[in-house]
Amino acid sequence: MTWLKELLRGTPEMALFVSLALGYAIGKVRVGGLSLGGIAGTLIVAIFVGMFSGVTLSDQVKNIAFALFIFTLGYMSGPSFFASLNRRSLRYGWFTLIEVVAVLTVTTLAILLLRLDVGTAAGLMAGGATESAVVGTATDAISRLPLPAAEIRALQANVGTAYSISYICGLITIVLLTSQIAPAVLRFSLKDEADKLWRRISGGQPGEDATTALPGVVGRAQRVTAAAGSTVAEVETALGGSATVERVRRGDRSIDLRPGTVLADGDVLVLFGRREDLVRADDVVGPEVSGTGALDLELDQADVLLTRKEFAAAPLGDLRREIPAEQRHGVYVTGITRMEQGLPVQPGTTINPGDVIRVTGAGKDVRAFAGRFGVRLDQSVKADFIFIALGVILGMLIGKITVPLGGIPLSLGTGGGCLLSGLLFGWIRARRPTIGQFDSAAATVIKNLGLATFICAVGLSSGPAAVALVGKYGISLPIAGVLVTLVPATVSLLVAFKVMKLAPPLALGAVAGQQCSTPAITAVQAQAGNSTPLMSYTIVYALSNVVLPLLGPIVVALAHAITG
Repeated sequence: MTWLKELLRGTPEMALFVSLALGYAIGKVRVGGLSLGGIAGTLIVAIFVGMFSGVTLSDQVKNIAFALFIFTLGYMSGPSFFASLNRRSLRYGWFTLIEVVAVLTVTTLAILLLRLDVGTAAGLMAGGATESAVVGTATDAISRLPLPAAEIRALQANVGTAYSISYICGLITIVLLTSQIAPAVLRFSLKDEADKLWRRISGGQPGEDATTALPGVVGRAQRVTAAAGSTVAEVETALGGSATVERVRRGDRSIDLRPGTVLADGDVLVLFGRREDLVRADDVVGPEVSGTGALDLELDQADVLLTRKEFAAAPLGDLRREIPAEQRHGVYVTGITRMEQGLPVQPGTTINPGDVIRVTGAGKDVRAFAGRFGVRLDQSVKADFIFIALGVILGMLIGKITVPLGGIPLSLGTGGGCLLSGLLFGWIRARRPTIGQFDSAAATVIKNLGLATFICAVGLSSGPAAVALVGKYGISLPIAGVLVTLVPATVSLLVAFKVMKLAPPLALGAVAGQQCSTPAITAVQAQAGNSTPLMSYTIVYALSNVVLPLLGPIVVALAHAITG
């Protein structure tokens, strides 16, 4: 295998893409319904590639990748983070607070009992909290310690190795606890509880919100027989008040359409509305017809960024009631997205500025409606690199600010600085959508590629030290990783059920959110049968996603102070 070692050493960038390809392939493998994900898979592969070849990536590559990742993370979190700072949403802040206090407490005990070094302690906390961003902020903080360069490199290598071990333990723990163990121990059916919550937020309507093969909003052409002599308004009321009459054709011409227009036998109506409302159209109006030609309507769909601050922590039903009936006629909310997570489209679902509301309807109605509560997003994928570059520069400058704490230079570093500047720029973009542009699809690619590249660089440099670290701590490190996850999650569950009296789907969603664990919320959703757990998950995720990365410098300073 000498030729392969020489190839990788001569072309170190190849080691990056080998690790990405194999890492993401391994991350997709499911064992018992559980998968590691691409980032953890990349780290594990990179550690072995580093052990095999001794290849490392330059610090410049690592720093650039992490700066892009952490700025984009802040940018994407910014609108939801600031929108969550209201009385109704901040009660979920207890979960993030519990997570912070508990992981620092358990990590401190592990440092004292196991005599962990600074790098291992930081990696343990990052993996146990299942927060990859802590690896970057902790690694950056270690580089600022007053230690010899060789010792700093060794400590930074230990961060990646300890993270990979504790992440696997933490991932398995949080997924099983939220989706299996908690419902079994507390003796409730998550599916039944999720259905109860669904009925409550939907005003008693049963059913699931899972995506189906049938469209939710449809158009129909019906020939008037049963509705002859009725007005347009009466037909809409008979169809449940949600379906709308968009056009009326009498003979070979379209007639004036008003609520009081009286329909005649043989008229053809173009109806538009939710599928469940229009299934009764044959009985209410008359038989469906095809080949209407001129009756065909343009169906439009728009993603609108919610910007009106009066809708902060408001039920979705308030948004519809706020807009006059004539201005929302024929327009339907068909999706709500917060931080790339879909929420239930129900009247009781809480919305916030920064959410993306998808509306569907006839083209002219959608265009008139979209600007009433926000800004219609451009569907093309665009990124304003001036805006992005200025944000990263500002973050790097913030990261250079150093405050001495007990003789230790404490600073946010590039990671913390770019996270804060990302929050600021994301908030500015949400408030002034005409300033800068960073499409969510482009942002997701940059975020994931930046993190994967950074994690790969950490893994490659950790490879040679991995065997020594595992041999030094043995089984005690995985046990500590489980406890870093289990303790805060257990405390949060007790608070959620005994103190806050949350519905089980909201409690489990919040616990998954405090760990920023996508696999956990996916497992909880699968057991719940609908998306109700996401209502609490997205709020807590937005808070923890900002706060947890800032713990990197804190745990480094704490461990350095304890170990001397």
